[in-house]
Amino acid sequence: MSSPDVTPPVEQTPSGTVTTFDAFARFAHTAPPAPPQPGQAPRSTEERLDYHSRFVTVRTPAIESLSRSVRTLMILGRHQQVTARPSLIVTGPATTGKTTALLEVGRTCHLAHTRRAHPGDDRVPVAYVLVPPGATAKTLAAEFARYLGIPVTARMTTAQITAAVCHTYTAAGVTLVLIDEIHRLNPRTSTGAEAADWLKDLTERVPATFVYAGIDVTASTVFTGVRGAQLAGRASLIDCGALPARAGGREPFRELIAALEQALDLKAHRTGHLPRLAAYLHERTAGRIGSLSRLIRQAAIEAICDGSERITKTLLDSIALDHLAEEHYRPRTPVRRARPAGQ
Repeated sequence: MSSPDVTPPVEQTPSGTVTTFDAFARFAHTAPPAPPQPGQAPRSTEERLDYHSRFVTVRTPAIESLSRSVRTLMILGRHQQVTARPSLIVTGPATTGKTTALLEVGRTCHLAHTRRAHPGDDRVPVAYVLVPPGATAKTLAAEFARYLGIPVTARMTTAQITAAVCHTYTAAGVTLVLIDEIHRLNPRTSTGAEAADWLKDLTERVPATFVYAGIDVTASTVFTGVRGAQLAGRASLIDCGALPARAGGREPFRELIAALEQALDLKAHRTGHLPRLAAYLHERTAGRIGSLSRLIRQAAIEAICDGSERITKTLLDSIALDHLAEEHYRPRTPVRRARPAGQ
């Protein structure tokens, strides 16, 4: 893998803070953290700690696949007026980079529009919405309204909010709608079914390409029943799973490690050391991108703080990761009961 193509890291731009247009625009225009460059003056300790806290986001195969698919479907659906346009679903286990991929594609679309826009063009190219827990049609509609600052009062009916959302989104020129945490939608409940129907109605009334992301969507209730079949029949699937140690003649996980290592800003770390630990790191993180990024970033910060300025296996093994990764790497062993004397 070549040197990492970096974007503003999602860790410092949590999805909950980009669910209004102004916040999303700030996220899209935020300059990415820059890896150390040859000939650059050394950064201070505080600058390097801040850098590793933000760090870089590597363009993974899932991001590349999603970017290509979104671009193609947006062109494909340009003149589709009668029915909903083709959509995409990003699925996979937790901590495998789904939100990162979603936001990176949104950022790319937003910046592309900005470059092409003429003075006075106030269109909104991208909307990013989180499905709220226990979503109902009205709470989901309110989230879409909140993104564009559409006033909503307690007295408004779902139909009134929907009409305002559809009118405003169409007038604003929204062409890409990103919907995260779609696994929270449960069509098996009466309120969840209403929310699913509302979302289907929205896709037919707003002329935009819709992209959904959620944890293991194909195994969730989102794909069940008649409503699930309608969604599955319109959406292509992009699997954002854990990276394998090997894929044919390539080693994608080792390549990812090498890209992250190239971005480190440590005084005594030797390039090539982390890729040699690929087998250990894959076992440690189960191939999950989020867990790997956190482990390397946290180790870099520890190395700066303790003065060693390099990442070793001993240091990596001393760091406690997220519970999911720790349960995979250090499974609980049953406690053996002592046998009574004489047995």
